[in-house]
Amino acid sequence: MKRFILILLSIVALPVFAQQTITLSECYNWAEKNYPIAKQTSLLQQKATYEIDALNKAKLPTINLNAQATYQSAVTQIPFSLPNMTVDPLNKDQYKATLDVNQLIYNGGIIDANSKLKTAQTLTQQQQVAVNLYQLKSRINYSFMMILLWQDQRELLVAKQNTINSKVKEVKSGVKNGAILSSSEQVLEAEILKLEQALTENTFQRSKELQNLASLTATTFDSNTILEKPTTNIEVSGTRPELQFFELQQSQIEASKDVISKSNFPKLNAFGQAGYGNPALNMLKDSFEGFYIVGLKLNWNVFDWNKSKTDKQALDVAKQIVSTEKETFEINNKMQINDLQSEISKLEAIIKTDTQIIQLREKVLQSFDSQLRNGMITSSDYITELNQLFDAKTNQKVHQTQLELAKINYQTSKGIN
Repeated sequence: MKRFILILLSIVALPVFAQQTITLSECYNWAEKNYPIAKQTSLLQQKATYEIDALNKAKLPTINLNAQATYQSAVTQIPFSLPNMTVDPLNKDQYKATLDVNQLIYNGGIIDANSKLKTAQTLTQQQQVAVNLYQLKSRINYSFMMILLWQDQRELLVAKQNTINSKVKEVKSGVKNGAILSSSEQVLEAEILKLEQALTENTFQRSKELQNLASLTATTFDSNTILEKPTTNIEVSGTRPELQFFELQQSQIEASKDVISKSNFPKLNAFGQAGYGNPALNMLKDSFEGFYIVGLKLNWNVFDWNKSKTDKQALDVAKQIVSTEKETFEINNKMQINDLQSEISKLEAIIKTDTQIIQLREKVLQSFDSQLRNGMITSSDYITELNQLFDAKTNQKVHQTQLELAKINYQTSKGIN
């Protein structure tokens, strides 16, 4: 017997444990980790690491192996003859193999400047990804709150269904006693069928919105998933990722200006060449010999026709453009926050009225309930008033959901995670 009870309890408990409860914060985290564009953050970092490593390779010596064999139509000859001396003409076929080594000694820090620019570009691109992911929050907020609204509506529909089911029993008893017309029972049964339709539509609409939320968060939810109502605090301040994006753009422009400045610095290289050929360095000697050359090479573009100055001026204009974009964003964001504040105040006032309407409708329904039992009104009259109460409660739930959505969007607009 005990074993049977344990098995029964485990079967009953299965649906409870199968339910998945999720929060709005969890949805944000899933989107930031799983949404396809989120992968770009690590990919951009990998790309930058490879590119910076490639830039630093320029600090290492370059080694080149060269070989050539040539045949010339003419060679250098002495245009006069010397007494008691014969100079053999050079061979028209010549051969040479060399090993060339070049080592950068100084270039004004242009490699490090380019590395810093690449880092700045990567941080800017990664912040752009963060901005795109943050903009997903508004869509997540909407889907999340719509699912909660469908949950609340289902609770109201089930409560209404229970009320009518209990009323059907009372009406059946009244019909048997002759106090109530038989048509009253049929009216209630028809209303039950309408409720079943509404519950079916509710199930499909909730499932549809749950799929949208799953797509936005790049995860999966089952039909038993329950959403936890979020808590909001509109008094807290935060920082929007767009503001950091604008700052990083300014830093990237400054890094570009540094690259331009250092590109005009002198560049000093050491070089060496070791070779073997015929002729070698002595062009008059017809034999294969080894040779080598070492030296330093300096390159300095002392005048670039103000190209660097012009490039920097263009970058200064680019900084001004970024500043105007930042100002535009701040104005639009402030307007959005003000609109949401107004929406919150409006909905709070409406919800107070909703509560009063529900209280009055409940009193009226109590009176109609007594009249129905005594046969003073029909079931149609009772259903009409019950629907009025249901609509009032539904309106209140809608307004409460709109209020919570406005508060969440307010937090999102202010940069509160």
